[in-house]
Amino acid sequence: MSINPNAGIEVTAFDWVPDFARGYVRDLRPRWACEEIGLDYAEHLISAINRPADHFLFQPWGQVPVLNDNGIRLFESGAILLHLAEKDARLMPRDPQARASTLAWLFAAYNSVEPMLFELGNVDIFATEEEWAKLRRPSLIEFIQGRLGRLNDAMGDKQYLVDDFTVADIAMATVLREGVEAGLIAEQPRLQAYLDRCLARPAFQKALAAQLAAFSEEAGPSA
Repeated sequence: MSINPNAGIEVTAFDWVPDFARGYVRDLRPRWACEEIGLDYAEHLISAINRPADHFLFQPWGQVPVLNDNGIRLFESGAILLHLAEKDARLMPRDPQARASTLAWLFAAYNSVEPMLFELGNVDIFATEEEWAKLRRPSLIEFIQGRLGRLNDAMGDKQYLVDDFTVADIAMATVLREGVEAGLIAEQPRLQAYLDRCLARPAFQKALAAQLAAFSEEAGPSA
């Protein structure tokens, strides 16, 4: 495992979240990137319930992750992934077209796919009993199916988005996981196979285990 308390790179994460969020908090993304290239990182665990005041100096909304790379600080998981990817060709190809395609797919994951799946999570988890959510869900599902269908077609026979695994696959795979429970990925055979390949990678398994191991019941809300 790449966790090293003395590492120059530090990932800020939560020390507790509710069960439904475990394995899905976005610090999973930089953890995965570090594991893919064997880059040691330290954990800086903070409370999700009583977020430290100084955390808002580095993340205006108090979210995670935040990356501290030897004094260089970044927030937003997409920016962090891009920063880490520049360190190693295994995440960011050096060929100009492959690099351009990687960047395009990285942004596509965050801009063209994730917003609708994020909205679905809001509808299904946080507002499930609200009348507006019940009315919104059918059209939202239809829209997501259209987006995923186009992505399924774009995959073609490729193993990954840009043939070889890149940082774009970390972004896309973590986004697609959010649609699994609703059955939306299983409807698209190429996407399902693609997601299975990504999640079978040892680096993902290590990153997921590290995130889950960081959660402490003692850090949660008092009964």
